Amino acid sequence: MTGAWRNWAGNQRAGGLTVVSPAGTDGIAEQVRAAAAAGRRVTALGSGHSFSGIGRPEDVALALDRHARLLGVDDDGRVTVQAGMPLHRLNATLAARGWALTNLGDIDRQTVAGALSTGTHGTGARHGGLSTQVRALELVTADGGVLRCSPAEHPDVFSAARVGLGALGVLSTVTLQAVPAFALRAEEGPARLPDLLTSFDEVMTSTDHVEFYWFPHTDRCLLKRNTRVPLEQVAPLGRARALWDDEVLSNAGFAAVVAAGRRVPALVPPLARFSAGALSARTHTDLSPRVFVSRRRVRFREMEYAVPREAAPAVLAELRRVVDAGDQPVPFPVEVRVAAADDVPLSTASGRDTAYVAVHVPARREPGAYFAAFEEIAGAVGGRPHWGKLHGLDAAALAGRYPRFGEFTALRARLDPAGVFANAHLDRVLGPVGAGVGQA
Repeated sequence: MTGAWRNWAGNQRAGGLTVVSPAGTDGIAEQVRAAAAAGRRVTALGSGHSFSGIGRPEDVALALDRHARLLGVDDDGRVTVQAGMPLHRLNATLAARGWALTNLGDIDRQTVAGALSTGTHGTGARHGGLSTQVRALELVTADGGVLRCSPAEHPDVFSAARVGLGALGVLSTVTLQAVPAFALRAEEGPARLPDLLTSFDEVMTSTDHVEFYWFPHTDRCLLKRNTRVPLEQVAPLGRARALWDDEVLSNAGFAAVVAAGRRVPALVPPLARFSAGALSARTHTDLSPRVFVSRRRVRFREMEYAVPREAAPAVLAELRRVVDAGDQPVPFPVEVRVAAADDVPLSTASGRDTAYVAVHVPARREPGAYFAAFEEIAGAVGGRPHWGKLHGLDAAALAGRYPRFGEFTALRARLDPAGVFANAHLDRVLGPVGAGVGQA
């Protein structure tokens, strides 16, 4: 079948694609073998929620919508799924069986394969990203072979493929470590940016999962603190309050603010002050996925950088200075989260406790000087860009940000010497296969 593709934000598009939808690992392997024999490139399709070109297909688009079943949950909470399953379905499936993932990002539309491949993470100073919950995986390689990987079997491939960028092969099945289902007590309310920067480490480690949103052109923030509690403490928001807060204010109201700012840019700063001033405190307790995940109906483009946790206050202070001094109104809040160090070669938290700072613009607006200025600020402290979000770095620059970059590119050259899984974006951020950029 011939088809076209676009991502969620609409800034990445492709046409004239050969779209195939195999079911099962053998079906995936057959399609990869056929494409490789014909000298064609293959890209596995996720949900299209990346803003960068990491998942942009160029030739054969391998849809995983027919490869999205639960394969089993054992007594220790190890859950094995076909990697095309979306996270929101996985969360519901686990909840029905009394299990949950220990940490999640704030969006659950991604497939398991896409979320892992781009390094999806949530927040929590003692918690890692989704890749740290992987216990085994199955990878279809460029020759149509199938590697079953774990710490005991092909450990080098297992280590790297937990954040594999789609460059090592097609993730077919994944085994994740779930935990007994739990609730989160969510405490949300206004805060001031200077106070948060002064006590950044204390605030971000004060409970299990902490994040905040700073409203540019103001010193006001929304602080969210989520504490893990037993299920019997569940006390969700009433339906009317949830509808008002999460749909009317956070989505419909925010969409109106963004639209007004697009028509009259001078309105953005006063609208930001109005929006921040409308924040009110609330506390509720619900099942963990319902608290971790937010509905995002206003489309945007995003850049996110992972910086050393201790550098975050200085990064945010400099970003505020740039916003205040610039002439480009910023209608979207800046999101700030943290994560524990991990041992995954291309994880943005590899080897260091990390703070994440994310900036956004409306989907139809070019990021311009705002993203460029933020990238320079983050780069000055060795920031690493989120693989699924916009950035301007290439393989030479990224090799200096990741101590194990050469380990990954050497593995890629071994598993996919002909570049079957490459695309233009991967050639930029990893170097063309066999080019030796950053290789050990």
